[in-house]
Amino acid sequence: MTTPFRFCPSCATPLEALSQLEDGGLKARLRCPSCDFTHWNNPTPVLAAVVEYEGRILLARNAAWPAHMFALITGFMEAGETPQSGIEREIAEETSLVTHSLDLIGVYDFQRMNQVIIAYHAVCSGKVALSPELLDYRLIEFDKLQCWPAGTGYALADWLRSRGHDPVFVEWDKRAK
Repeated sequence: MTTPFRFCPSCATPLEALSQLEDGGLKARLRCPSCDFTHWNNPTPVLAAVVEYEGRILLARNAAWPAHMFALITGFMEAGETPQSGIEREIAEETSLVTHSLDLIGVYDFQRMNQVIIAYHAVCSGKVALSPELLDYRLIEFDKLQCWPAGTGYALADWLRSRGHDPVFVEWDKRAK
């Protein structure tokens, strides 16, 4: 993944890929040759929810996605919140639903985006009202869900397995329209 950091945020010197001895051995990272700033480029925690609503799973379409692409409710964890409170906040912000039950599904790497996904199963109620970042949603029966071979798709597959269903994986561009 490319990094947005090209210059040191402390002194504005161009960063360089410099090797330095760390606990795990010699490691090349973007570093400032002037003031020793290191850009660690650690993964960002992202929260995701398999939202169970009225006995089905709610999948939503982001405004930036093609019309046939639907996925889990996701969002970035904010400073000062727990993963649990963060996903409850994201569900409320994006769907206006209230979370009654929350169970950890698992933790997944999403290296393409330099993220770590913390996924939950959330049982929710209320009336769906989407935020401006979401354009549409679908309610899907458990046995009709299709998983995608990336990030949150693996969380959905693990949740389906925990409910006795065999997940079916499809490519994003081949998902039913």
